[in-house]
Amino acid sequence: MNHAWSYNEPPDGETLFDLKGQPYFRSYDRCSLCGHMIGKHLLDLSLLYDRDYVDATYGGAEGMRQRFEKIMSLPPHKSDNWARVRRVLSFFGRHHKTGSKRLRVLDVGAGLGVFPAAMAENGWEAIALETDRRTISHLEEVAGVSAIDHDLLKSNVDEIGSFDLVTFNKVLEHVEDPVGLLASSLPLVGENGYVYIELPDVAAGVDGKEREEFYVEHHHVFSPTSVIMLASRASFEILELTRIRESSGKYTLFGFAISTDRKRPY
Repeated sequence: MNHAWSYNEPPDGETLFDLKGQPYFRSYDRCSLCGHMIGKHLLDLSLLYDRDYVDATYGGAEGMRQRFEKIMSLPPHKSDNWARVRRVLSFFGRHHKTGSKRLRVLDVGAGLGVFPAAMAENGWEAIALETDRRTISHLEEVAGVSAIDHDLLKSNVDEIGSFDLVTFNKVLEHVEDPVGLLASSLPLVGENGYVYIELPDVAAGVDGKEREEFYVEHHHVFSPTSVIMLASRASFEILELTRIRESSGKYTLFGFAISTDRKRPY
């Protein structure tokens, strides 16, 4: 690993979380072989999700509702979320024989719920997985999707069933152990099911270290090679992997994967 860059203060645009007096110093190291970047710091970021994330990011429950409605009302050509939905539906249209069965999707770390809400509008049974009580209420009351207040690492297929698709939309970069979190979804992926992962791309570095892909809450920023390695270490095989610049300007990697125990479908 080689040192990439450091921060002595939050970059412009980063959410100003209450770090409870912790000095703001952090850096990123870059793998010289695969290009993957890892955040290095002594900050206790659990504070972000235990108390502060909803208020600091959205301004509380009303802010969440307003942000949800704004995103859902965007025209498709300006919406990262609708592009995500389109590529998932396109993938399943090409590679999954559905018959008359209603497909099930589990969206891990669903946040505002714009993705599961849009999938439900397209006929899927959409379940959102979250651990914040206020977010659960928002998902059920505003987004209108079924929500489970549960830790994926403790999830049991006997309790919530299996799914045709398990999604990690800009989630795995927020945890120190993305391999462990991704691997914990294995029992929930149905016999002919898939995993969809979407991650910040290290290519954002061409525009400088101030990019949102490198904000404090991101422990990891991925390269195409490190996405393949992440999947392999979690017992998944990447079927398709794409590097894009989204409508919002975000540098993003997305891919579809299957369990390594399953015969490659195509």
